[in-house]
Amino acid sequence: MIIHVVNNGESVYSISRLYKVSADKIISDNELTNPDRLVVGQTLVILEGIRKHIVTPNESLYSIAAAYGMTVNELIAANPQITNPDLIYPGQVLRIPSRTRKFGTIEVNGYAFPNINMEVLRKTLPNLTYLSIFSHEVKEDGSLREINDTPLIEAARAAGVAPLLVISNLLPGGGFSSDLARTILSSEQLQNKLLNNVIETLKAKNYYGLDVDFEYIYAEDRELYNNFLRKAVEKLKPLGYPVTTALAPKISGNQTGILYEGHDYPVHGEVVSHVILMTYEWGYTYGPPMAVAPINSVRRVLDYAVTVIPRNKIFMGIPNYGYDWPLPFKRGNRANTVSNVGAVNLAARVGAEIQYDRLSQAPYFNYYESNGREHEVWFEDARSIRAKLELANEFKLAGISYWTIGRYFPQNWLVLNSLYDVKKVI
Repeated sequence: MIIHVVNNGESVYSISRLYKVSADKIISDNELTNPDRLVVGQTLVILEGIRKHIVTPNESLYSIAAAYGMTVNELIAANPQITNPDLIYPGQVLRIPSRTRKFGTIEVNGYAFPNINMEVLRKTLPNLTYLSIFSHEVKEDGSLREINDTPLIEAARAAGVAPLLVISNLLPGGGFSSDLARTILSSEQLQNKLLNNVIETLKAKNYYGLDVDFEYIYAEDRELYNNFLRKAVEKLKPLGYPVTTALAPKISGNQTGILYEGHDYPVHGEVVSHVILMTYEWGYTYGPPMAVAPINSVRRVLDYAVTVIPRNKIFMGIPNYGYDWPLPFKRGNRANTVSNVGAVNLAARVGAEIQYDRLSQAPYFNYYESNGREHEVWFEDARSIRAKLELANEFKLAGISYWTIGRYFPQNWLVLNSLYDVKKVI
């Protein structure tokens, strides 16, 4: 795999000649809808695959290896029929392997809403270990609000992907409710009713396990939440259902704020099967323009997390979206959500050049509306995805988790599958 950053004056066809890969393959792999209109700073993922090289007169293994950017030993390893490196002949066919070496296997979770486009889901499922269907909202009486999850469960199972039941303390109108969580967590009766409903749903709908996404827990309810998770695992583990939790991105155990204080990293790490770190939303709808998941900020979260949670339980969150902010930024102004593909299309439409911030490892660009108002857009591209996946390997994490898979981003999956083999559990 090669990530090519488009330069001024380049075309798909000139790039294809540069890497000796057909233009049609580049267009197909990246699912380019308008290949004749590339953007300066746009990334293209070049999948070399296994290529063939026909030896010409006066070529040596050294010159061939140098031409493809590899060592002689790598070339020999791909061609075990070569018994004497000094004896190759014109017309001999050599296999040229990809320059990318995989890190190993990884578990991949993807969050999906019930209204996801089913074609997008179908294309995405081969890249997943788990599908977390968001979400069954918990009611004050311990019951669960129903959603149309059956088509997603069936599609996941058919693709060998484990569907996870997500329960949350979201209100019907939106927003996580600290009070709703307190109502459930402070009542043994309601907790028992909730867990019985969870077990009934897991069985009836053929779910694989449970994902608990309780957010904005009051600090004083932290131990109540810990005890609820202990009880959930005690009830579900004997039935064969793993329990996963979603955690706010903390950088220390004593981090203040209602988003953080109710989430006890050490206890979650001890009790549940996996934790999903929600390492995104530094750049957010009502905040100032910046990367959604700056790599330096994500690293700080992982630096703390691995000291209190086993690495083989940690899933690092990855955002599958970006934001478009109107400038100048003022508190209360709202950014618009953009897809990663949509951001590149926007840059093409307005004639912007895409820049790349090395500190946050994220792409961005600025443009002007017809009325003269400036905008700033931050999103994800193949480079930023590779940086995050390399970080997951550096920390030797169990997996990654995408929020959400609703917008199809071809380059993400190209990079993921070039660096890892996705583990399946069913």
